[in-house]
Amino acid sequence: MASVASTWVSPPTRTPLIENLVSGVDRYNPNNVGILEDYLYHQIRSEEYDCLANLAILKLYQFNPDLYNADVAINILIKALTSSPFPDFNLCLSLLDERPVNQNPDEPDPLPSLLPILTTLYNLLQQCRFPAFWATYRSEEAEALRDNYTVECVGFENAVRDVATRAVKAAFKRIGGARLGSYLDLSGDELTAYVEKLGWTVDSSTGVIVVPPNLDNNPQSTVVQESIQLPQLTKIIAHAAITA
Repeated sequence: MASVASTWVSPPTRTPLIENLVSGVDRYNPNNVGILEDYLYHQIRSEEYDCLANLAILKLYQFNPDLYNADVAINILIKALTSSPFPDFNLCLSLLDERPVNQNPDEPDPLPSLLPILTTLYNLLQQCRFPAFWATYRSEEAEALRDNYTVECVGFENAVRDVATRAVKAAFKRIGGARLGSYLDLSGDELTAYVEKLGWTVDSSTGVIVVPPNLDNNPQSTVVQESIQLPQLTKIIAHAAITA
């Protein structure tokens, strides 16, 4: 858990320049917003993720409403979506509550129309309702999100599958192929290749997928033995006699 927290605070892919912007007083300098936005689009193209850097963008938008860029905000939410079960999405959302009112009717803000579907998708991931997530994501309601945004986010669907995989590893020792496929939105050869990549095995007699044991799906009982010396026991008995 400590290593996960450390990676969240300071991802190994973060450059020294971004580290200085995120960790120092320059994070509040509006002149640096372009650098941070470029870094966000690098994350979109490279499957990297840096929550604190993205939060710094949203904080600059709060302090400087004229800098607000709806497309950037949407992409930040998309990257945060697949950080589930961590609360990055809600952290980003809280900074967008004070976003400026759109004053240009010729360039409508797409965020209000996409926010309900993004929030729904996030809640479904948080609740581990993976088949419902994929059904909603593939629906006509989410078409604008897919066609204009997630299509540009390299590895987005696999990042969602990573969320599902972590949940399965924590809850199952064995899982049916059809059920796992519904969680991953995969079937046939694609599902087989994905399972092989995970290093999981398939029971040839039943077709059931065997999840390797780990600390979550294979808890071990422990016996705690207390070592109490006679002098300590005498003190306990004496104290009980006094307070009786």
